[in-house]
Amino acid sequence: MSGYAVTMADAARDRLPLRERKKQRTRQALVDTALELFAENGFDNTTLDELCDAVDVSKRTFFRTFTSKEDVAMAPLRDLWAAFLDDLATRESAGTLYGTVQGSVLAALDRMPPDGWAERAARSHRLAQSTPAMAANNLQFCDRTVRDALLILHNRFDIGLPADPRPRLALDIVVAAFHRALDVWSDGARETDTAALARRVRDVFAAVPEALAMTPAPRATVRDR
Repeated sequence: MSGYAVTMADAARDRLPLRERKKQRTRQALVDTALELFAENGFDNTTLDELCDAVDVSKRTFFRTFTSKEDVAMAPLRDLWAAFLDDLATRESAGTLYGTVQGSVLAALDRMPPDGWAERAARSHRLAQSTPAMAANNLQFCDRTVRDALLILHNRFDIGLPADPRPRLALDIVVAAFHRALDVWSDGARETDTAALARRVRDVFAAVPEALAMTPAPRATVRDR
């Protein structure tokens, strides 16, 4: 994110009413504390009561912000996909549908806050990879997000009938490519900031056409050597 964008984001937060700023601080405290407790004690071994006690909030306050433990644990990445849908709803066509959707993913990354989002996103992703309940919940969330994106595209662009599989395939490919970039980026990479993730995403996006055109040759056997 550019310095100008960071300054604008900070200014926007400062203009929020006091009540809203308090809500955001509570939300962030819940996310940070949840990721810490889940990493230390395990997702399944950490109760919602323990999380609320650690942040000193009631369950009622928690459920005004999140729907479940999975929801709070995946909040950093879900914030990204919310920004993706928001951008997709106003983005001009980039020529190809695939390019348009790619542009919205990269724009969403650029909109993520600079103060620790990347670290939270990496921790959230690693936690999901080792927690079956989170992984299953995340699959459902991804499917809902793709369906929401498909509805936005059909409302904004003439991309054929809903029965046409190509728009859904374009979305699925972009999402799969992003997740591959996320895997590599969060798996002990030397650079774990948002800019590094964006570079990984661009690299994987660029590799997709070659992957689709790749023609595998039979592996040589011992007899052939």
